[in-house]
Amino acid sequence: MAKCEINQINTDDVLDKYRAAGKIHQQIMKDAREKVKIGMNVYEYARYVDERIVELGGKPAFPVNISFNEAAAHDTPLLNDTRVFGEDVVKIDIGVHVDGYIADGAMTIDLSGKHAALVKASEEGLKAAIDTVKAGVTTLQIGAAIEDTITGLGFSPVKNLMGHGLAQYMAHAEPSVPNVKGGGTGANKCGGACGGAGAELCVGDTIAIEPFATDGVGYVENGPVKEIFSQLKLKPTRMTFVRHVLEQIEEYRGLPFARRWLEGDKLDLALIQLEREKIIMSYPVLVEVSGGMVSQAEHTVIVTEDGCEVTTRD
Repeated sequence: MAKCEINQINTDDVLDKYRAAGKIHQQIMKDAREKVKIGMNVYEYARYVDERIVELGGKPAFPVNISFNEAAAHDTPLLNDTRVFGEDVVKIDIGVHVDGYIADGAMTIDLSGKHAALVKASEEGLKAAIDTVKAGVTTLQIGAAIEDTITGLGFSPVKNLMGHGLAQYMAHAEPSVPNVKGGGTGANKCGGACGGAGAELCVGDTIAIEPFATDGVGYVENGPVKEIFSQLKLKPTRMTFVRHVLEQIEEYRGLPFARRWLEGDKLDLALIQLEREKIIMSYPVLVEVSGGMVSQAEHTVIVTEDGCEVTTRD
């Protein structure tokens, strides 16, 4: 089995920053849960989350994901988005960083009142995974614990979505953390940036575990909407309007960003050009292929000799 070293903690200072991000994340998730109301505008909600993270002393590690019903991930509001919360199954996925050290966690809120069992399936899958984590355990063992739990409750894990490692200014590092036995199939939520689904965990590894449960067939595919991007490489560009946008993007140091965070007269054209040149990549909204409802639960954990520290949980 491969062992990942990219995200191992080597100093007390780094550990303190992961913990600081986790403390902020714990508070923002409480605030975010209380803020979700039927009829509330999703753009105003996202702006509240962004501003509240900064108020608490952190910065967004990625745009808040607000994914409805069959959408599993990567849905974030457009600028002045007119959508509102309705009787939906809503996934709220929030990232916080302190000096690039990330706390990543998610919850599902059932505003319909009809899918409590589905919400419980992803939450119980996450609990089982956390109970499995310790030094020497493989990510395949974590995936088995998740799959057994979710299927035991009558639902399917989403097979081609995975958790992931975390490192400084890297929201998607190695290893991938599968939600099924054998490591899963197809592209993962990291957009192809993660690998090592069979990695053995070491003391100090920092990973985000995020089971997805569904009453559908258990696969997602790219939808037509993409509002989240990240920078892949540094490369100069000649066009002034593209350079103006790229200068804004570089401030995020490779972390994912939202279209709504940028400004420019030809913003859409600039993003198309940057993606064409493979300077940035996009994260399309991921949709369950059979239209099944999807729930998600997620925590960030730091591996210890005999267990783990959950930074995003009180």
